[in-house]
Amino acid sequence: MHVTLEELLDRLDDPELVLLDVRGLREYEGVAGYPCDARQGHIPGARHLDLQDLLGPAGAPRSAEELRALVDAPEGATVVCYCHSGSRSGMAAGILRTAGYDASNYVGSWHEWSARPDLPAEP
Repeated sequence: MHVTLEELLDRLDDPELVLLDVRGLREYEGVAGYPCDARQGHIPGARHLDLQDLLGPAGAPRSAEELRALVDAPEGATVVCYCHSGSRSGMAAGILRTAGYDASNYVGSWHEWSARPDLPAEP
C-alpha cells in the first residue's frame, strides 16, 4: 500500500496516524543524508524507528509482539513509513503489516518532501 504526498498532507494532524522515519538516526537528525536532497532533517511529528530495529539478529523480521512493542501505536492506528526514497520504508511497511498494523509506504519519502521549501522540516 502506498501513500502520496497529498494523502499524507491531508492526514498529518490526524491523531490516528503514526508517521515513522525508518532511516538511520543521523539522517533523521539531519546530520547526514543524501546530497541529492534539498535539505536534511525529518517530517515534523515523525518518530524515528530505524529499519534495522525491525529485524532480528539473523536479518529476519522480529516477532509480531516485538514489533508492536517497538512501534507502540494505539489500536486502530494507521502507520505510514518513509525513508529517503521509499525502498527502506516499503520494506518496513511490509514488516509492520505482518504484525497486524495498517501500514503504508510514503513512496516519495524524504527526497520528495525535502524538495518542497513550502513544507516544514525539523532537524
